[in-house]
Amino acid sequence: MSAALSLSNEDWLAIEREYCARSLANFVREAWHVLEPGQPYIHGWHVDAICEHLEAITNGDLNRLLINIPPGTMKSTLTSVFWPAWEWGPKGLPHIRMIGASHEQGLAVRDTRKMRNLINSPWFQQRWPTALTSDQNQKTFYENEATGWRQACAVASMTGKRGDRVVWDDPHSVEAALSAAHRETALRVFQETLPTRLNNPDKSAIVIVMQRLHEADVSGFILEDDYGYEHLCLPMEFESDRRCTTSLGFTDPRTEDGELLFPQRFSRETVDRDKKVMGAMAVAGQFQQRPAPRGGGFFEWDKLEVVETPPKKLLQTIRYWDKAGTDGGGDWTAGVKMATGADGCFYVLDVIRDQVAASKRERIIRQTAEVDGLGVHTWIEQEGGSGGKESAENTIRSLAGYSAFSERPTGEKSARATPLSTQIEAGNVKLVRGAWNKDFIDELKTFPVGKHDDQVDAASGALNKLAVPVKSGLVLKRNRR
Repeated sequence: MSAALSLSNEDWLAIEREYCARSLANFVREAWHVLEPGQPYIHGWHVDAICEHLEAITNGDLNRLLINIPPGTMKSTLTSVFWPAWEWGPKGLPHIRMIGASHEQGLAVRDTRKMRNLINSPWFQQRWPTALTSDQNQKTFYENEATGWRQACAVASMTGKRGDRVVWDDPHSVEAALSAAHRETALRVFQETLPTRLNNPDKSAIVIVMQRLHEADVSGFILEDDYGYEHLCLPMEFESDRRCTTSLGFTDPRTEDGELLFPQRFSRETVDRDKKVMGAMAVAGQFQQRPAPRGGGFFEWDKLEVVETPPKKLLQTIRYWDKAGTDGGGDWTAGVKMATGADGCFYVLDVIRDQVAASKRERIIRQTAEVDGLGVHTWIEQEGGSGGKESAENTIRSLAGYSAFSERPTGEKSARATPLSTQIEAGNVKLVRGAWNKDFIDELKTFPVGKHDDQVDAASGALNKLAVPVKSGLVLKRNRR
């Protein structure tokens, strides 16, 4: 006790500096009161896991890191506030240059401002004096006297400067992730912009931290191929068959299915309450870090019955095409053949699906019509714009002699698929056994956050046409004349 009392203030500061330098998690504990003076610090093992992987970047052991973790678990504060401040201060790396980006400018500015508040605080300055230059101390950009700097930007405007660290926090908003156009923009940024913003292509690091929102989001793109990213995935509730392990020797320490990630903050009562409000799709993506629920979300696919043969008497049969013009990748062209039976059920008779160029696609549609026969009405989904209209008209002309029609669908995909979902839930949709069954059901499981929705679009279109009163068939016959 007497030895402790003899320590000077400088001795205690030196001990604290050493304690903070030894680990990022230690620094977080000590610095928390600066950013959140009214909130007690609550530690969770996931903080150690994230910090361990960020430290590996600081030590040069990693330079690509993808973190999937639920909201509210300090992901932004750890990666975009504490970590860069730790490098500038306790680790003695004030020359590090960091770009902090998000899907919108405001979020990136928020964390940049928090870091500046921490750096400028008396607590930090007393331990690690770090002067910001007066002419480069702005809301979106500031520089220190060691030439290190921090920039905030929306990813779409990430131009000019090159950083030693690029942290992309939430590439997608929850709403925008369902937009194909937005996802394509984000993926283009990932492929074309991020690599060009690195100060040293060999050693500079990219960290992407996000929740899963769609199969084709940025995480999905990274995980589909080997882009050199270490993947730290920590769902809210543990799933033993998805236990996360990384090259650093980290393994998710939970052992029981359903065990919570951060019970100190998100108790069982809180998680169960929020799950009821959020719904299955949001829980799967935002909590569990997989875009779709295990049992499906939009469609109750387990209520589909697979039958060996359709009824002998079918009232009306339609083949509905969702066209794509991609050869060997991207979207699929899908043609779903569906009929109504005298029993009032809808029978999916056949699905043709392929990734082909436009010329081969048109041949497939014509050949399929020949096989289906004159009794099957063919519908073509018309894409937007003059190009979509012209493509549909060309297909109709190629189907001369058959009952062929086109339409430009209105409303969101989910709205158009709702009747199909309702009929599946009621047990009124049956699949005729075929090799296509698995791919068809797999797409239903992940809709509307799956990578592909071509079969769903075609099946929805077919059912919506079959559900129209029988008298509309007279209109079809008149249109053939």
